[in-house]
Amino acid sequence: MMWCSRVALRVALQRIAVAPLNSLSITGGLPGAVQREMSSLPRVYITRQIPPEGLKILRESGQVQFDLWDSDDVPVPRKELLQKVKGVDALVCVLTEKIDAELLDAAGPNLKVLSTMSVGFDHLSLEELKKRGIRVGYTPDVLTDSVAELTVALLLTTSRRLIEATHEAKTGGWGTWRTLWLCGYELANSTVGILGLGRIGVAIAERLKPFKVKKFIYTDVAPRPELASLIDAEYVSMDELASQSDFLSVCCALTPETKDICNKDLFSKMKNTSIFINTSRGGVVDQEDLYEALSSGQIAGAGLDVTVPEPLPTSHPLFTLNNCVILPHIASASYSTRNAMSALAANNLLLGLKGQPMIKELKL
Repeated sequence: MMWCSRVALRVALQRIAVAPLNSLSITGGLPGAVQREMSSLPRVYITRQIPPEGLKILRESGQVQFDLWDSDDVPVPRKELLQKVKGVDALVCVLTEKIDAELLDAAGPNLKVLSTMSVGFDHLSLEELKKRGIRVGYTPDVLTDSVAELTVALLLTTSRRLIEATHEAKTGGWGTWRTLWLCGYELANSTVGILGLGRIGVAIAERLKPFKVKKFIYTDVAPRPELASLIDAEYVSMDELASQSDFLSVCCALTPETKDICNKDLFSKMKNTSIFINTSRGGVVDQEDLYEALSSGQIAGAGLDVTVPEPLPTSHPLFTLNNCVILPHIASASYSTRNAMSALAANNLLLGLKGQPMIKELKL
C-alpha cells in the first residue's frame, strides 16, 4: 500500500509539473493581454534551450518577457551570460551555469527569483542568494524514476561486463565458448549498499528487490527509519557500508561534507568483488583513488554517470580501464522527465515572481 501511495504521489507531481498554471495563462486571446506592452513585464533570462513544455508555459503565461541562449549543444559563454543577466528580474538556469557573487553582482538588485532545472544545487552559491533575498526553485521528485532506472541499468552493465562483451563481439574476440570468459557478478543473494538514502535511493532499491537481493544497507548523516522501512534497509556505519556491500550505489548530494567522501579509505575497505556505482555528483568521488582501486583490483568495477570535470577528457586514465563504465551524465535523460523538469522550473519561476509559494523551493 505504501509503495502504491508513493507511486501515485510521483505521478501527481509529474502532472503538476507539466501542466501550465491556469491562473497565469492567457485564455481566449483577450485584446488587452495581446496589446500589453512587453516592456512592463518582468524580464527573464534562460541560460539554455530548455525542453518545450517549460518554454510553452512561460510563453503562454503572458506574465513575463524572456530571452534565452538558443542552444542545447553548448553552454552560454560566461562573458555573454554576465551581459545578458543585467537588470533581469528572474533567471532560469541549468547545472552548467555557476551562479555566484560575480553573476549576481552583474544581474543587479532587480533579480528576485532563480529557477534551476536540476535537483542538485551545488552550482549555486546559496549563501550569496540568501544574503540578497533571492528565492530559489529547483526540480526534485519528477526525475526520481528516470535516475533510478538509469542507476540499475548502469549497475547491470558494469557488473555483467556488457560493454566489454559488446566490444569482443564486434572486434572478433568472440571465439569458442569458455567457462569463465567475461564472467561478472549477479545481484541474487547479494548485499546492496546505499550511500545517502533519499527518494532516489529508495526507488533504486525498489527496482533491485525483484533481483532477489538478500539485504539492503545504507548510511546517511543520521538514520532515516521512515524511508528505510519502505525497503527494509538497515542503517550501518560508513565502514560497515564499505565492507559489507557487494554493490555500493552513491545517491548523496554534493556538499562540503560529502566532497571526496568516496576515497582511498572507503575503497580499501570494500571487497575485491564489489561494484561501485555513482549517479549523484562527480565531486563525491576522489577519481585518482578510484582509478587506483580499479587498476589494482581492490574493487571489481565501477559505473559512473557523473565525473569531475564534465565532460571528462578522453585522455583521462579511467577511460583506459575495462572495468570502468562511464556515461555522459544522462540519468534524467528521458523525454518525459526532462519536459517535466522544464515545466516545473517554469512554474516555480512564475509563482516566485507573483510572490506565491513555489511548487518546489529551496529553503535558504
